[in-house]
Amino acid sequence: MTRKKIQIKKIDNIAARQVAFSKRRKGLFKKAKELAILCDAEIGLLVFSASGKLFDYASSSIQEILERHNNVHSDNLPNLNEPSVELQLESNIRAKLNEEVEKKSHELRQMKGEELQGLGMEELKKLEKSLQGGLSRVAEIMDGKNSELLSVIGRKVDLLIEENKRLNELEVEKMGEQIIMQNIQGNSSESVGNNSTSSNNPSQDYDSSDTSLKLGLPVLDY
Repeated sequence: MTRKKIQIKKIDNIAARQVAFSKRRKGLFKKAKELAILCDAEIGLLVFSASGKLFDYASSSIQEILERHNNVHSDNLPNLNEPSVELQLESNIRAKLNEEVEKKSHELRQMKGEELQGLGMEELKKLEKSLQGGLSRVAEIMDGKNSELLSVIGRKVDLLIEENKRLNELEVEKMGEQIIMQNIQGNSSESVGNNSTSSNNPSQDYDSSDTSLKLGLPVLDY
């Protein structure tokens, strides 16, 4: 079975493009290492990703390779004041970063509904899909926050109910104690009143007793 030939063109899918970049970069570095070992060559590679990230490989030292490159080609330079390779690399990186920042800023403005005049139907559909995905994610996070908030409120309500129940029980217990004390005080007052009445009427205790004195002989009945 013959291997399917891959058409060489830019990969539209961002995720697939990143995977292909990672695999091809590793393969390129592997081939460079094999070439350096097999042929005793001094090799240096610099690779910039689409996001501007730098990847490099060198059989010895990338700095030494760059210096050697400058020394070899110094005679062919038209002007000694021409920027060095390091400055050129720095300038390229800065330009790449500025380009990426401008691109992301443009995408952000489009998400805000700006600068949409030049977009076609397919691009508008992709933008709409991206916005819907972002809104779904925001709604999911908001639902999670609301659930946490409702859970916290529910726990606070349960604590308030328990505290209110405990306070009611204490109030009922306190009222019961007050009623018992009032009953005890009422019984004590009634007992004291009865004792006072008995002390003021001592003749009632001697109604059935005969305390009269009788003189002479007793009369005998025949």
